[in-house]
Amino acid sequence: MTRSEKAYNLFKEGYNCCQAVVLSFSDFIEASGGPGEEQLKALCSGFGGGMGRLREVCGTVSGMTILAGFICPAAPEDKAAKASNYALVQSFAARFRSQTGSIICRELLGLSAPPHTGEQAGGEAGACSGSAVRPLVESPVPSERTSEYYRKRPCAELCALAASIVEEYLVENGRT
Repeated sequence: MTRSEKAYNLFKEGYNCCQAVVLSFSDFIEASGGPGEEQLKALCSGFGGGMGRLREVCGTVSGMTILAGFICPAAPEDKAAKASNYALVQSFAARFRSQTGSIICRELLGLSAPPHTGEQAGGEAGACSGSAVRPLVESPVPSERTSEYYRKRPCAELCALAASIVEEYLVENGRT
């Protein structure tokens, strides 16, 4: 199974887009001394829905950005390494954008701009929210993963695309 297929399947299993992309490379990450699958699931959990359903940067692009950190890490004082990392992130984003037209979740889903009505998002606050102010966007409650959901959304295909972009880079650079 290719990493692209794995990312596609992980999304269909219920993982968010960022988790699906990153977890499709969990063996590569662990081999490079990075965290295991459980830590990766937690690390990526808030990036679904364009960062917590804010519909901003697509979670697949966030996943590629996280992977860039494992491919091309940068220490705080190493400007050259930072530049290399940022160049890799920009390259991944450019390749993704050239094939999809955008890196923004709401645009990829064909949604309008987020509503800014002055009211806080609906739904329960949840155990992790504390007294934090919630964003003025749609509900944080994830959509039900039904056959209709999968029929209307390109997310599984976008996960596959993002994984293929990273995999192509690794192959082109002898990193597999």
